[in-house]
Amino acid sequence: MQVDLHPEARVELRSAAVRYEERRDGLGDEFVAAIAVMLQRIGEAPESFPRWPSTRQASPTIRKATIERFPYLIAFEQHKGYALVLGVAHQKRRPLYWLGRASGSPS
Repeated sequence: MQVDLHPEARVELRSAAVRYEERRDGLGDEFVAAIAVMLQRIGEAPESFPRWPSTRQASPTIRKATIERFPYLIAFEQHKGYALVLGVAHQKRRPLYWLGRASGSPS
């Protein structure tokens, strides 16, 4: 299954990678690699990830994937034939800020 990133999620990914790289050389690359692994897993088996608890009624289904080694989550919509990453979100900051990017949300 194809996995696409919302443009704002792409910006979040880059910003987080830069912050990690500023902390330690190579850490930004490690973060990006961890995200890439998870995006591949999402593409292979999106239904293996839990629904995002506070979005149970959303259509399409919104799921979350936890990133190993880093306090980040990937919020994604599961569509027929592809997944759309809505946010690459820090676990402790601004909960659900990315929800306005969802297909079923009012514009």
